[in-house]
Amino acid sequence: MSSHEFIPLTIDKSHIITIGERLYTESIEFVREIVNNAYDADATLVEILVGEDTIEIRDNGAGMDKDGLKQYFNIGSQQKLYSPKSPIYKRDRIGQFGIGKFATLSAGKRFEVITKSGDFVGRVTFDKEEWERSKDVWQLPLEILPPDFRNMDGTTVLLGGMTKKFDPKDIEVRIIEGTPLKAPHFRVRLNGHTITPRSLTGHRIPFLEGTSFGPVTGEIIILPETASSTKDLGIEIKVKQVTVRREFFGMETWGKAMSRIAGEVNADFLPITSDRTGFIKDSPEYAALQNVMERVMGNVKITLQRLAGKKEGMKVSRALKEALQKIYKALAANPDLSPFGAFPVGDETKGIGSAAMKKRETGQTIQTVQDADTVKTVQPKKKRKKKPKVKQLTPNAVIKRIKFGDIGVSVCVDSFGEDGPEVFSEETTIYINRDHPLYKRESSKVDTHVLNLARLITQEISLMKDPKNPRQAFERQSKLLRDAFIDKSN
Repeated sequence: MSSHEFIPLTIDKSHIITIGERLYTESIEFVREIVNNAYDADATLVEILVGEDTIEIRDNGAGMDKDGLKQYFNIGSQQKLYSPKSPIYKRDRIGQFGIGKFATLSAGKRFEVITKSGDFVGRVTFDKEEWERSKDVWQLPLEILPPDFRNMDGTTVLLGGMTKKFDPKDIEVRIIEGTPLKAPHFRVRLNGHTITPRSLTGHRIPFLEGTSFGPVTGEIIILPETASSTKDLGIEIKVKQVTVRREFFGMETWGKAMSRIAGEVNADFLPITSDRTGFIKDSPEYAALQNVMERVMGNVKITLQRLAGKKEGMKVSRALKEALQKIYKALAANPDLSPFGAFPVGDETKGIGSAAMKKRETGQTIQTVQDADTVKTVQPKKKRKKKPKVKQLTPNAVIKRIKFGDIGVSVCVDSFGEDGPEVFSEETTIYINRDHPLYKRESSKVDTHVLNLARLITQEISLMKDPKNPRQAFERQSKLLRDAFIDKSN
C-alpha cells in the first residue's frame, strides 16, 4: 500500500552570498544595478562617490517606507513586473528579478541601505561575515532613524569593507553603457562630474521596424576612417535603454570595415538572462530581432560601400587631375609627339557620369583641287563601326578631359573587373581599370598612383599617334613620361 509524504524545499543561507558574488561576470556591474534601481524609483539625480575603501551611491528618488524595505529585500521579488511603470515619470522599469542588490557582495563585505519616504527613515545593514555566522537566522537588523536624519526622500547605498578597488573611469564606462542616461529628467554624477552619453560622429542610418512582439528601433553610425576603432566592436543591443550586450549581426565577414560600424538597437521585448548580460537566443523574440537586423545591416553594407566609393572617387579624381596636368606640360614641350597634330591649347575640364566620347568627323566632305576650274568631290570610305567594349559605366566612374584645341582626350577610371584589361581605348577615350591588381597596388600611395595613371595615359596617347608601330609608340611614351615628371629647369 502506497503512502504520500512531503519533502520541504529549503535554500541554504550561503546561497544568498553566492548569488551576489557570482551574479555578474564583472563585479563592477553592481554600480550599474544600483543606479538603475534609482531610475526605477523616479530619481532625477544619482550621486556616486568613490573613496579609498567605500563607494556611496545616493539618489533623490521616491525612497522606501517600511513595507518597501521589506519588499526590497524579498529575494526574487517580481513587484516590478506587476508594476512595470514608475508612478511619477512613467518610466519603463529596468529591474525584473529582484536579486541585483546582492551584487554589491562581489566587491565588499558589507552594504548599508538608508532610505527616506515621507516621515519614515530606516537603515538596513547586510554584513556578509555576520550573515554567515548566524546560520539559522534569516533576518536583517532594521534601524529606525529620526525623520530629520535625511533632508529629502531617496535612498543611499553605502558599500564598505571593499575587497576590490575600482577605477572611476571604468565605472563611468559602465554607467554610459548600462544606464538610461538619455532619458529625460535623469542625471548621474561621479565624484562631482556629470556623466554624459557617448556621442559619435559619422553617417547616421536610423531605422524603425515592426515585429509581432513590438517595435525595433535604433541607429547605425558609419564612422570616419580616422575614428574607426577595434575597441568595443559590434552593435549595442538595448532593453529599456540599457545595453545588455553587443552583437555583430553578420559583420564578422566585413574585415576592417567592421571597425567603422557603431550604433544601437532597442528591443524592449527581448527576454534577458537573470544576470542581464545576455538573451534567451532560442526564443522567437530573438529570432524576430535577427530577421530585422539582417535587413538593416544589408542596407548598412550598401551604404558603406557607396561612401567608400565616393571617397575613393575623390582620391582618384585628384590623382587623375595631377597626372593630366603633367602630361599636358609634356605635350606642350613636345608637340610633335601629340597624335592630334596641333600644339595643345585650351584647358582641362571634368565630366561626370558618362564617357566624354568625341566622334571623329568622318561624314565631312574632303575636297581636292585638280585645276583652277574643276573641283572633284571625293567621299571617304565608310568605316565599319566597331562594337564598343564599354556599354555602361558604374556610378563611381571618374572622368576627366584634356583638350588640344578643338580636339582632346577623355580619361575614364572605372571598374572593369580584376580579369579585365589594365587600360584600353575607344576612339579618343581612354579607359583605366581600377579593379586591376596592378592599379590597386600602385594606387595605395599618392606618388605611385599619379605615376601609374600617367604611364597608362601616355601609353594610349602614344599608340594613338602610330598604332601600327608600337616600338616607336613606347619610345614616345618614355619621352613624355620623362618630361612630365622631371623638371628640366632644375
